[in-house]
Amino acid sequence: MQSTWKVYILAIVSFLVGTSEYIISGILDQIATTMGITVAAAGQLITVFSLAYAIGTPILMAITAKWDRRKLLLYSLGLFAVANVLSFVLPGFGMFIAARILMALGAGMVVVTALSIAAKIAPAGRQASSIATVTMGFTASLIIGVPLGRMISSAYGWKTVFLGIALTGIIALIIIAMTIPRLKGDQPVPLLQQFALLKKPEVALGLAITFFWLGGYSLAYTYISPYLLNVSGVGEDMLSSVLLAFGIASLIGSKIGGYSADKKGIPLTLFGGMILHVISLLLLPFAAHALIAVFALLILWSFAAWTSGPTQQYNLVTLVPESSGVMLSLNQSTMQLSMAAGAGIGGVVVGQVSLASITWFGAAGVAIAIVAVYLLSRRSSVQTEVSVTE
Repeated sequence: MQSTWKVYILAIVSFLVGTSEYIISGILDQIATTMGITVAAAGQLITVFSLAYAIGTPILMAITAKWDRRKLLLYSLGLFAVANVLSFVLPGFGMFIAARILMALGAGMVVVTALSIAAKIAPAGRQASSIATVTMGFTASLIIGVPLGRMISSAYGWKTVFLGIALTGIIALIIIAMTIPRLKGDQPVPLLQQFALLKKPEVALGLAITFFWLGGYSLAYTYISPYLLNVSGVGEDMLSSVLLAFGIASLIGSKIGGYSADKKGIPLTLFGGMILHVISLLLLPFAAHALIAVFALLILWSFAAWTSGPTQQYNLVTLVPESSGVMLSLNQSTMQLSMAAGAGIGGVVVGQVSLASITWFGAAGVAIAIVAVYLLSRRSSVQTEVSVTE
């Protein structure tokens, strides 16, 4: 029981990190208004965060590989808390971007270290479930963190959200220092050795699925608040409720996706989820100003999108079972790069085309992911046939 509570503490930390990352989408319009910038420019805050996370995390983790895990978690969580304080106190868009970069670097190390500690302190045979519990913190940030952040920002100003995250992070830091034991670091895996896996065609295709699936999702989700307010006609009083329903649907989708991957197989689950993902994004503009239809399509979108989450992680592990840890690390970086690309392209679409069209461009990204799933499944089938004939 003692180790179980320690894992839940780590899950709360991952919830804070997830909220700090995803909350921008929930308050994008308020940031733009307060700072006197366009919504497209504000959306690049997600691009900056994701790029810093994707590029900085593997480098910093390689440098600190031998560090005691508790020490590394405390240092990285401290950096994360300081960055949130800076987000609250520093004026101007440029300073906020600098704080977001520091926040991303701290967040990346917090997540990887928390997952590592969860596996190390878990009872025998419970490592996978402990990692899943920590990962659920991210899902909870979509369900609770984003709508709650929207409510707080509407009442007290959007910067207050980051002050709240910082204070909670400091409390978590104290609790971790008192409860998490000292744990030895890992043998470092050179970055070149990690990236060598990318030479394998099946690995490249597998990561391409992640990139285009999540990139298409991020392209639309980054601008969900201004889209709902200005295109779909959802009122400010309803927005938090809509975001809450969106988050709950993501949790259900994640659970159903994992179950389906076990029972129906990876390709069928990915194909089914992504096809529904594309359909919901294509139909959303046609439901403008019909609140019930918008609500239904948002739930379908979130549910369908997140059925692919656990399925895709399992898919990547099965591609190179002997290097599962490295594959999951590469997938984390790919996810952040795809969110950066989605937010960046979405900004261009909003600025040069229209806010209403972002869902169609997002659907195009997911459609490319479907093609990648098909190519990977074809390649796997061919390899299986060759193995049988031999």
